[in-house]
Amino acid sequence: MRSTLLAGTTAGILAAAALAIPANALSDTAADLSVLHGVPDTPVDVWVNGELTLDDFQPGDLAGPLELPAGTYSVAITAPDAADDSQPVIGPVDLPLEAGTSYTAVAHLGADGAPTATLFTNDIATTAAGEGRLTVRHTAAAPAVDILAGGQAVVSGLENPKEAVLNLPAGVVSAAVAVAGTTDPVIGPADVEVAEGVNTIVYAWGSAEDGNLQLAVQTIGGLHSAPGGVNSGQAGLAADPDPSIAGWTTAAALVLLLGAASGAVLIRRRAVASNGR
Repeated sequence: MRSTLLAGTTAGILAAAALAIPANALSDTAADLSVLHGVPDTPVDVWVNGELTLDDFQPGDLAGPLELPAGTYSVAITAPDAADDSQPVIGPVDLPLEAGTSYTAVAHLGADGAPTATLFTNDIATTAAGEGRLTVRHTAAAPAVDILAGGQAVVSGLENPKEAVLNLPAGVVSAAVAVAGTTDPVIGPADVEVAEGVNTIVYAWGSAEDGNLQLAVQTIGGLHSAPGGVNSGQAGLAADPDPSIAGWTTAAALVLLLGAASGAVLIRRRAVASNGR
């Protein structure tokens, strides 16, 4: 499998560079853990079991996946250059990692805007032939949304810090985003590509009220029901085209929908407040 992260802004500008990390098949005694920093404007240090693991971790960065023995790990997030983890800004949080499982831990803002952390389990089950997987994770201080396809809600009331996972036929689907409980799109519909054998994981993070929503995309490839080829090349990079790269367009389009929906709700709230004065 190959894991990739792309980050950008709600204006739709995605980072030009991608972090591509080869992920080997997990053993029956180990788990893998990635960490996403989703708290705006706040570089941090990350401590695991009292040891400094990530130094000066920047917002929007993804670290990992790290293969770790199964067990429970204590994770604390501190201000940069802290002497130890005795004064965390988030945590300490116990992360139970099971063997043969892939996780992403996200430091982010809760629905109330306070810093928090959420451990997500990544679905790395084999996809059916001709299908891809789309995972949407709401980790922003922003309102709940519905995701529509064909005018009907396929994901309803997605709130922070929830996720929705869809297995879809590879190809292009028409999607839109509406305020939760409505069918009137605030953005879209837009064409979204679903890549075969790829779990495209979309994160909305930041704060709609503060106007600093950020967008991140993590893709995990190699989930085909039949072998899609063996990766080779320097540093584990594939010599053949990586299907996870195709997930970039899928996630970019959906992230734009999520970010624009949150922004539209915020604009509506401000307009109502202005008219009420």
